[in-house]
Amino acid sequence: MTKFTWTRAGLPVAAALAAWGLGACGFAAEVSPPADSFRQVAAEAVAGAEKSQSMTVPGVGGWLFLDKELRHLIAPKFWASGSGEPQVPGDPLPAILDFKRQLDLAGIDLILVPVPAKAAIYPDKLADSLHLPEPLSPQTGETDRAFYRVLEENGIRVLDLTDPFLTARAGGPEPLYCRQDTHWAPEGIRIAAKEIAARIKGLDWVAAQPKVLMKSASAPVTVNGDLAAALPGAKPEPDQVTACFVSAADAPERTPIPPSKGSPVILLGDSHNLIFHAGGDMQAAGAGLPDQLALELGFPVDVVAVRGSGATPARRNLARRKDNLAGCRIVVWCFSAREFTEGQGWAKVPVVKTPPPAQSGPET
Repeated sequence: MTKFTWTRAGLPVAAALAAWGLGACGFAAEVSPPADSFRQVAAEAVAGAEKSQSMTVPGVGGWLFLDKELRHLIAPKFWASGSGEPQVPGDPLPAILDFKRQLDLAGIDLILVPVPAKAAIYPDKLADSLHLPEPLSPQTGETDRAFYRVLEENGIRVLDLTDPFLTARAGGPEPLYCRQDTHWAPEGIRIAAKEIAARIKGLDWVAAQPKVLMKSASAPVTVNGDLAAALPGAKPEPDQVTACFVSAADAPERTPIPPSKGSPVILLGDSHNLIFHAGGDMQAAGAGLPDQLALELGFPVDVVAVRGSGATPARRNLARRKDNLAGCRIVVWCFSAREFTEGQGWAKVPVVKTPPPAQSGPET
């Protein structure tokens, strides 16, 4: 197998395999892993995508995967837990802790919502040799979950959607991710919104927040996926999903409720916050995470999201407001889990430069 390079730290696929005890061709030096090892299949798929110079990895049944997500899922540990450990290039932990410290000073809470990689929920759609256990349980993403435990130990609330997504997958046929796109599907968004809202509704300021009567209506959406567009040669037929469109109760159906800059909830992150919300190349308007979260909470949320990296660029956009997050009570930082290793870096960004008097301490 040719050695291909990691985007983040120049690690070849062979080095990643070695980190998991696998050889350059996916075989362990001492103990052979099962032939259907996810890491072996993922590494070989990434190598094939690199060779074809495409970001798209074809799976089975029309499912397509992003090479960066697969690289992330087989990446070794990407953070340093303590002062005695050697530094890790691109370590996201210092920047996340710094942002949490700034929010604490301003009396603002934080929930981190990493969106699981598509292959973490649908590993069997990557290759015929990969199978799901009964009952469903996580088959990959162990490194991510270890990192979430480190974040929790440092006082950061993490909403890991892996278990809710696996439960939903076992309970119904509606896909949680777009088959031909890098983003989650409306059903995944709906579940995420419910899980996020469940962690916000109990906060003491929510009851006093003015509410807006809303309604929702389901309609089909044709998805012209970015992964399909990147395939060499003939393109597959566009996929279709059913989306839930949110509007004010007194407005015509499919009239989006605009985000509110004065909302106490800021939704921060990458294009997972824009898909089915922002229109245009984001497939639809009024049916994305900001819309579903507004429906669950009963009031609009603020949105600071970018089409690129939800790590540093999104926080820089937040800092450009120069308002020290006045009026904000909680930041929901939602981005693809691959950002931990495959994004544009994790710089510290001074968002709250002169903290206002604390409204109240973050609730735990």
